[in-house]
Amino acid sequence: PDSAGEVPRRDFVKSGSLAALMAALGGVPITGAEPEKPADGTLPVPKADPNYKEKPVGPPVKFGVIGLGTQGREVLTQLARLPNAPVVAICDTYKASLKRAGEVAPNAQKYEDSAALLADPAVQAVVIATPTYLHKDVTLAALKAGKHVYVEAPMAHTIEDGREMAKAARALPAKQIFQVGLLFRENPQHHHVLKFFRTGACGKTAEASAQVNKKQSWRRASPNPDREKALNWRLENATSLGLVGELGINPVDCASWYQDRLPVSVTGFGSTILWEDGRQTPDTVQAVFEYPGGVRLVFSATLASSFGSEQQIFNGSDATILIRENKGWMFKEADAPLLGWEVYARKDDILSELGIALVANATKILAQGKKPAEAASDTDSPLKYSLEKFVEHVNEGTPPAADWKVGFESLVTVVKANEAVLKNTRVAYDPSMFVV
Repeated sequence: PDSAGEVPRRDFVKSGSLAALMAALGGVPITGAEPEKPADGTLPVPKADPNYKEKPVGPPVKFGVIGLGTQGREVLTQLARLPNAPVVAICDTYKASLKRAGEVAPNAQKYEDSAALLADPAVQAVVIATPTYLHKDVTLAALKAGKHVYVEAPMAHTIEDGREMAKAARALPAKQIFQVGLLFRENPQHHHVLKFFRTGACGKTAEASAQVNKKQSWRRASPNPDREKALNWRLENATSLGLVGELGINPVDCASWYQDRLPVSVTGFGSTILWEDGRQTPDTVQAVFEYPGGVRLVFSATLASSFGSEQQIFNGSDATILIRENKGWMFKEADAPLLGWEVYARKDDILSELGIALVANATKILAQGKKPAEAASDTDSPLKYSLEKFVEHVNEGTPPAADWKVGFESLVTVVKANEAVLKNTRVAYDPSMFVV
């Protein structure tokens, strides 16, 4: 690897077999010497590998989940899909939420006070899924109680709260795990695409863009005025980081991660276009992040339209990478050099452009005797992958990809971006902002 931790493209191609490269791209594998094609011109059909073994499941990690709103219940759903993540305790201050969540985790002890859950010796790890502005106190208490902690992203509502949390996490014993819920950092599809981005297959990066479009108001109703105010914390500037923070945290963090650098400035724009109901947070935003060297990420989000949903694009001089949901493609420029493996790769027609499919988990697909080119893309939730990796880190004592440092840097990035959006102005990042 060079000083930036990247592997030159020519070395990447040489480092593994052509079979592995083609498998990674969704093509049909060739093992050993390249076999002759059948008379009909098709490529050989892969066979199941009898020696392939999946990584064994680690011992169970007993979970407590604090905060049982929409996201908390989704956490319970995804934990239930893991073979070694039993939920033994749940907590929410609102009794109706506690009761509803109990239907998803029927064997869990119910608590209305997070301190009582943290005192439960049966709980080894906690997921903190409260509103963002409440993360700090619960996180600090959980760390002090000796629990492994997974906190949803963004990790806090203010830079000051995030720095306090990061300092506490930095001081933990190596075996006590603290992970921020930056979903792309633990997602195999994003790690897979990163290999192609970092090895220069796209040439020189010119620009990047990302969007999150959802046709929804964010407003929730309740006959209880106090409860309704609590439910609508995302609509108040005092408690919310708006669309760029609450929805943009993952794609914005991904752009910094892929480029291995932090932005130097951000220019924001915000408007309330559709949901004119007295809210403070705009329902439509754009934020332009400038990185060293002049590369910019244009992030946009709206609650007025769902068209395009969620996607990320990295435009390069040789190729463009598109990531949509859990799928990725590479679109070659006409004058780009031919890469040795691309002739074997699956190609999909995306908006009249021919994209080379970048397929993660190809080794597993091949071991099952399937063609990566024909297998359906993995539809597992990014949240499931993130929680699965958290369990693995707890069992193996390994540091998470989304640790306190990454979590804090992503928080600073979106806090200042939200400031820019609310003021419709440009905000510069001082390097000292990112220091814990």
